[in-house]
Amino acid sequence: MIQRNSTNRPHKNLKLVFFTLLSFLLITVFGSFREPSTGTPPQKIKTIVLDAGHGGHDSGAVGAQSREKDVALEITLKLGKKIEREMSGVKVIYTRADDSYPKLYERPALANQNHADLFISIHLNSIGRGSSRSAKGTETFVLGFNSMANQDVAMRENASILLEDNYEENYDGFDPNDPSTYIVFKYLKKMYRDQSIKLATYMQAEYARSGRVNRGVKELPLAVLKTAGMPAVLTEVGFISNSEEERYMLSSQGQQEIVDNLFNAINTYRKNMER
Repeated sequence: MIQRNSTNRPHKNLKLVFFTLLSFLLITVFGSFREPSTGTPPQKIKTIVLDAGHGGHDSGAVGAQSREKDVALEITLKLGKKIEREMSGVKVIYTRADDSYPKLYERPALANQNHADLFISIHLNSIGRGSSRSAKGTETFVLGFNSMANQDVAMRENASILLEDNYEENYDGFDPNDPSTYIVFKYLKKMYRDQSIKLATYMQAEYARSGRVNRGVKELPLAVLKTAGMPAVLTEVGFISNSEEERYMLSSQGQQEIVDNLFNAINTYRKNMER
């Protein structure tokens, strides 16, 4: 986690709120995002965007034997191949298929441009200094605004913004290390919230069936989910900081089990949406 002293920037924060409200009004008026509605025909799942967390110069969390960016990519590619092989008519798009680094705002933008029906970001969890190295299990996040007690995970993931050029311009002045700026998320419409929670719940249920520790579905203001115009989740498939879980996530059997968990959850969601 990168830390920086926070300062009072009332003019900057007011500007941020203004542009966020303006963006919200434009989204509402011009319909940039597709609103779900009740009583409509079944929704076909045709395109899924898979996002392997971090990449390139951003290694993400680092374990004793591996880096988050590498393991996340391996799992993501295996999941994509399984979807293409076993879900007829579903197209998979990757935000990255190699060790590159798409900027965080570019990842959901890719999903929006391709009219994706689902956006799934795959990550590995880690604990901060001084915490128990025995922390383990899975958890899945949807876009939301939570208490300050949960900001450590959000700030760790959003810290990747600092590795990007002109990050303040790309994110309308959003500072991932200034907790006061997270208030802007209160003004963002939580697009597809119910569908995102449903998909996340299916994922956690599948993990639990495999004997994994279920840490639940949670809401956080994660930048990579902020502008996704479709159900979007970020799933932490295990703790790279836990040596046992790291070995599991590096093994062929462990990765296959995670892929099967995610595939089954997506397929359950798909069947429920299309019936």
